[in-house]
Amino acid sequence: MTVLCAPTKLDPPIASFLARHGQAAAQVSALPGDASARRYFRLTDTGLLLMDDRTDPVGFAAFLRLARHLSSLGLSAPRVVGVDPAVGLALIEDFGTATYGNLLTSGHDETELYELAIDALVHLHSQPTAIEVTVPAYDRPVLLEEVSRFSHWFVPAFRPDLDATVFDARFSRLWDTAFAPLDEQLNALVLRDFHIDNLMLLTDRQGVARCGLLDFQDGVIGAGEYDLMSLLQDARRDLAPGLEQAMLDRYLTAIPDRCGSKDEILHRYHLLAAQRHTRLAGQFLRLCKRDGKPGYLTFMPRVIRQMQTALEAANLYEITDFIDQTLPGWRDAGPAFSRMNT
Repeated sequence: MTVLCAPTKLDPPIASFLARHGQAAAQVSALPGDASARRYFRLTDTGLLLMDDRTDPVGFAAFLRLARHLSSLGLSAPRVVGVDPAVGLALIEDFGTATYGNLLTSGHDETELYELAIDALVHLHSQPTAIEVTVPAYDRPVLLEEVSRFSHWFVPAFRPDLDATVFDARFSRLWDTAFAPLDEQLNALVLRDFHIDNLMLLTDRQGVARCGLLDFQDGVIGAGEYDLMSLLQDARRDLAPGLEQAMLDRYLTAIPDRCGSKDEILHRYHLLAAQRHTRLAGQFLRLCKRDGKPGYLTFMPRVIRQMQTALEAANLYEITDFIDQTLPGWRDAGPAFSRMNT
């Protein structure tokens, strides 16, 4: 949500919505999209964005609900200043262009930004009322459905001669066993996409409110380590050497004892990392083949490396052995998939 395109010709529902909210004369420019169908437009010099989520009424309602909830917890979610829930349009606060991604590209201190994000997570995970919001559970069936994307998209792309359904039957059984320790950990609000493209630095605010939150409409109740891992094991970039461990130490020092022991937290962290990277290895191929978005294949070498590391760190030896035996050579497949984007 940082680079402006040309001024946008508005369709009638958007033009009517803007007129009803006193913005008929605003100059509107589209912002680049992401993996979703949701669209954003900047209203120049108004401090506002137009969010167009007409294709996903459930996600639209979740955004409104979670924006209010996160703000009530003392975190910075965009303020909603106008909304038409029947249509799926909203005017929301524009946090500007200082995303973590932009700041890091321009040379901003990496440690400072990550410390702020960790402090925001600690703040979120320390508040018992954080889970008092109506969102789905991020439970074992959901985790299994997600990880099966590896079976249904990576496997056919890598081994088209293999029966992906047969592969998934065994694969899912192994993951089902691995996920069992998470059954009792539905105790945190998980924002799901907690990474540098969805975090902003708000220099006019104080404390954890300086960390602006974006794209949290897919929030769920699950294990809090998911967002921690999403931040520190980003598919889009490598962290400076030692930064992941330093931020883990910062989190572990500050998080309340009720969240578990250090060993328990780290096990969940590595387990969820293995799940996420395995899912993304399939999901990026799905985005390419089903949705016509090959750009995500650029990240495949990193994701496959992260998947290998996380499987080992989580002691998921049976899963690793099964993949190695069934898909020999998968560990080196990243560059070939990445070249599909050229």
